[in-house]
Amino acid sequence: MDHATPLEQALHAARALVLADLVALEVAEADVVSLVEDSVTHRRWWVEQWPEGVDYLAGLIAQDVQDKLLEKYGRWPLCPVCSQDDLHALDVEPELGPNPHWVCGKQGVKVASVGRLGPVFGR
Repeated sequence: MDHATPLEQALHAARALVLADLVALEVAEADVVSLVEDSVTHRRWWVEQWPEGVDYLAGLIAQDVQDKLLEKYGRWPLCPVCSQDDLHALDVEPELGPNPHWVCGKQGVKVASVGRLGPVFGR
């Protein structure tokens, strides 16, 4: 019997989506997974303060990890829509909303839902 609270279920689901993208793009090293765990911890506190934000967890965790990766390693995930001469990261949209997805901000193209980058990159 699963005794996880709805909050814990939402956090686990958001974690799984972000980890799926990291694994698909082969960057899920231990230190990167730690970034995900740090974000989950922070967002647990955040959503306890604002329970209505539970539907925004996946996008927020994806953005948190993306920001931390930028600080440590560079842009992630790189846009598959634009040419190699125009390297830039995908954005998460909506910035604060349900059903987040990765978009090319330059072309205005939805690339994939958070957690579904693998098929876009052939993985």
